[in-house]
Amino acid sequence: MLDALLRYRSEFPILERTNYMISNSLGAMPRAVYNALHGYADTWATRGVRAWQERWWMLSLEVGNELGALMNAPDNSVSVHQNVTTCQAVVASCFNFGAKRNKIIYSDLNFPSVMYFWEAQRQYGAQVHMVKADDGIHVPTERLLDAIDEQTLLVPISHVIFRSAYINDAKAIIEKAHKVGAHVVLDTFQSLGTVPVDVTDLNVDFACGGVLKWLCGGPGVAYLYVRPDLGKKLEPKLTGWFAHQDSMAFETGPIRYTDPPFRFMNGTTHIPSLEACRPGLKIIREAGLTNIRDKSKRQTARLIELADQHGWRINTPRDPEKRGGTVSIDMPESQQVCQDLVAREILVDWRPRAGVRFSPHFYNTDEEIDLAIAAVEEILKGRRVAV
Repeated sequence: MLDALLRYRSEFPILERTNYMISNSLGAMPRAVYNALHGYADTWATRGVRAWQERWWMLSLEVGNELGALMNAPDNSVSVHQNVTTCQAVVASCFNFGAKRNKIIYSDLNFPSVMYFWEAQRQYGAQVHMVKADDGIHVPTERLLDAIDEQTLLVPISHVIFRSAYINDAKAIIEKAHKVGAHVVLDTFQSLGTVPVDVTDLNVDFACGGVLKWLCGGPGVAYLYVRPDLGKKLEPKLTGWFAHQDSMAFETGPIRYTDPPFRFMNGTTHIPSLEACRPGLKIIREAGLTNIRDKSKRQTARLIELADQHGWRINTPRDPEKRGGTVSIDMPESQQVCQDLVAREILVDWRPRAGVRFSPHFYNTDEEIDLAIAAVEEILKGRRVAV
């Protein structure tokens, strides 16, 4: 079967020398990033301070809209930040945890960084309730829904779980939250770029993520979507001069909020990272998210099939409709196997209670799937011989 997506392989230099199966952690760098960063340096070198007026100031708006288009967000509803933890801190700063409605509900399968942030809000009056999973793979949806009540203020959840690639039932969670007057903060870091995200259809209040994984955009750029009706009235306390109605007036005293998306920004943006992320976004847009998703389901199914042949534990949902772009395989001595695979230029990673995470993307070949699993078999045979 002809794989049209493989026409993009030549755009990613690292694919020439590695079996790159780690896009859930860091997407491969597009070749065009060299030119993008060279252009940034040239602009700084030749235009100096004029670069702010001529290009840099509006770059965050342009990148935000490019990201918004990938998740069906209206124009000017996506702001850019440095990381997801900052995005969620901006959201938190819009609310008062000293009020009667002050409960935060989340799952213990969320990414730890955001857990640490929400747990820290206890000192400001937040009631934090963590819903625990039974198997480390699936979020117990009914238990999570039952925990969302009239005192719930925010429900920060991961769309796709980083350890297991389980796809949360975001629609059901959002509907329950809205029924009782709560808001949902959907972390789409492990979904956007490999699993379809439609923030308008979901009617989600907030969505955030970063470009460095499935979007092949590198570190330093995260995005925050705020539903337009909320964007017009919320006032984040984590703010700065980019959020001021007239930034160049350099007024003293309280902020006068400007319109979204700048309303949800704060200090000066990370210009080099914004420039560097655009080539990846362009390729993802051209490749097509539906095409990427179809290939992902097929290749992750192949990984599960091969692992089953060896009797290795799968810490990922088998249902393709509930599985993101990663297959976590806990074979014997999995942490050491991961290290040996990386030494062989088969780039994967290992996580506690997950095992080795294999994450093929649209630029991976089917042969690379088979070669990666064959290498695991060879490593394990070699280690048994050594023993």
